[in-house]
Amino acid sequence: MTEQTAEPTDAVVPVPAALPPAPQIPPQLGAEAPAPQNPPQLGAEAPAPAAPRPPRRVLRAALRWTAAVLVLGGLGAGTAAGITALERTDVPGLATRDDGRWDYPALSLPALAADAPRPFSDSNTGEVHHADLRRLLLPAPHGATVDKELDGGWVDIARYAAEYGEDDRAALTQRLEDSALRHIAARGWTMPDGTSARVYLLQFNSVAYSTAFHDELFEHGSLVIPLAGTAEPSFDEEWSAADGPEYTTAHVYSEPEPYGDEQVRHAYVLAGDTVALVVHGRKGAAGTETVPFHQTVVLQNQLLG
Repeated sequence: MTEQTAEPTDAVVPVPAALPPAPQIPPQLGAEAPAPQNPPQLGAEAPAPAAPRPPRRVLRAALRWTAAVLVLGGLGAGTAAGITALERTDVPGLATRDDGRWDYPALSLPALAADAPRPFSDSNTGEVHHADLRRLLLPAPHGATVDKELDGGWVDIARYAAEYGEDDRAALTQRLEDSALRHIAARGWTMPDGTSARVYLLQFNSVAYSTAFHDELFEHGSLVIPLAGTAEPSFDEEWSAADGPEYTTAHVYSEPEPYGDEQVRHAYVLAGDTVALVVHGRKGAAGTETVPFHQTVVLQNQLLG
């Protein structure tokens, strides 16, 4: 008969320290007594017992814990990699508090022809912007309602002069018509909180003409041609002159209280052959916000510089 081998059980089977002597079985009738196999050598020690096999229950538990550790380790590594790949504002608990900035689209400078230098390169003595001026206008931020009249295209001198008081418009218009003004690009929009913004870019034939026009707006550093409704604008004390490119100049103004029905902030940027006018206005007692105004001036300055 074929001997059946029993499956090992989960019970621990003790192994004796020395095997007991085999019982003597009388030989069957007519059969020779079997010869002993591998008879023990005289003086040889009994073989050491085999080490017990680990119980299967313990093995299964160890495998389960090992798998759990590997899974948790993988999840932890994946989570850490995911967090490091996020921006700070995307991580819960690490978001930067909203300071009122507007959500502008990503900005980029337009490509130039291979032989066209940048406005402040050594070979461009006239500091001329060779890019299309309309592509150097700051885009409207997300959520804004774009002014259909100031949609990022060209405007005439009369539209620009309308930003100033009626008593100054005629002289300003004549001055621009007699100068080497090439063209004016403009864009305007209104934000959900009621703030209106307008940006004008006036491009002249060279930096000499733009500087001459810019200087006529001021006298000994003081603004002599104010915007409409801003009879006594003052320098914006919160503006830093370092908030702009190296080769541009910015004059930033804020209308102090009491400012009537609407507070107006505005800034001039002289950048090579181009003069920029940035205007923010908002009706009501709250007035205009400092942060988005400075943000608009900085970004438009960077596009020109």
